[in-house]
Amino acid sequence: MTISLSKGQRIDLTKTNPGLTKVVVGLGWDTNKYSGGKDFDLDASAFLLHQDGKAKGEDDFVFYNNPSGGAGSVTHTGDNRTGAGDGDDEQIVVDFSKVPAQIQRVGITVTIYDAESRAQNFGQVSNAFVRVVDAVSEREVLRFDLGEDFSTETAVVFCEFYRHGADWKFQAVGSGFTGGLAALCRNYGLDAQ
Repeated sequence: MTISLSKGQRIDLTKTNPGLTKVVVGLGWDTNKYSGGKDFDLDASAFLLHQDGKAKGEDDFVFYNNPSGGAGSVTHTGDNRTGAGDGDDEQIVVDFSKVPAQIQRVGITVTIYDAESRAQNFGQVSNAFVRVVDAVSEREVLRFDLGEDFSTETAVVFCEFYRHGADWKFQAVGSGFTGGLAALCRNYGLDAQ
C-alpha cells in the first residue's frame, strides 16, 4: 500500500521497509492550458549534500547532462522534453547502499528549462508529484502530490532523502524558488554558470 504524504511530512524509509536499498524516484506533472507556443520542459535534478547542507562539486549534482553522481549511487534516467503522457515524466535512481558516507542528504528538484525566455512558471503546472518505488519489487512505497501552491516559481525542491543513523528517511519538501536552476544551485552551494 502506498503512503501519501503532505508537505513537510517525514517518514522512515529504510527502517519501515526492511531490505529497501535501491529506489526509483518518479517525478510527473501536467501543464495547465498553456498557449505560449513552446514545449513545457521540466527537468529533474538531484543534489547530493554534505553535513553543511551543500554540494561540493560536479559529482554532487545529477541532471540530464551529468546523469550519474555520488560515485554512481544516484542516476538520472533521461530527459523528457515535453512531459507528455501519463505516469513518470522523469526518473532518478538512488542506491542507498552506494551513497558515499560524506553525503547526508539527497535533494530532488525540478526546474523549468528556459523558463524566463519562455515566460513559464510553476503556476502553469498541475498534478505535479514525486513517488518512490522499490527498484527490486517495483512496489510504490510513497507518494507526495505537490498541489497547486505555486505562482511565479521556476524551480521546486520536491523532496529530500536524509540519513538518520544507519537508515534513510524521506521528507516531502515542496519549496519553490524563482530564478530557476541557478537559484537552486546557489542554494545548494554550487556556482551556476
